[in-house]
Amino acid sequence: MEKHFFELLKNRRSIRKFLQQPVEPEKIDLILKAALMSPASKRTNGWEFWVVQQKNTLEKMAECRPHGSKLLENAPLAIIVTADPNKSDVWFEDASIASIIIQLEAADLGLGSCWVQIYNREKDETISAEQYIKNILNIPAHLHVLSAIAIGYKDEERKPFDIEKLAYEKIHFHQ
Repeated sequence: MEKHFFELLKNRRSIRKFLQQPVEPEKIDLILKAALMSPASKRTNGWEFWVVQQKNTLEKMAECRPHGSKLLENAPLAIIVTADPNKSDVWFEDASIASIIIQLEAADLGLGSCWVQIYNREKDETISAEQYIKNILNIPAHLHVLSAIAIGYKDEERKPFDIEKLAYEKIHFHQ
């Protein structure tokens, strides 16, 4: 029995250092197709995706939070996951699922990725990370920005999950 998906999950780790090698358009296309196939409540498809490859825009986006967003400045690609709360009351969940689908497809294509949380984070005391990103990308006011997924060829290696050290105590069987 082949365990391809399990191996993908075991080996997919957050990557924060990327080679300065562009991601091929064919790979970007596959990642976006996977995102568009993400499950959504009642198939409302309230999410929308913003593809950013311009170095100066990525550098500006890297300033959206005091910590945890700097990695965007060295990523060759970021996909910003947004959603329309008017289309679904579970927009947050739908956009979260799309975000992880993007990461899993990137990993399957041999790319590294890292989720940068935007929603409910602050750039500073004057502006939220969400509004800062909206201003840079001219994202319409009715959309919420959940995450920025940094994607690129890995410039670091991380060990796979150690199966023996998983938190099995978090699993409960009801009998």
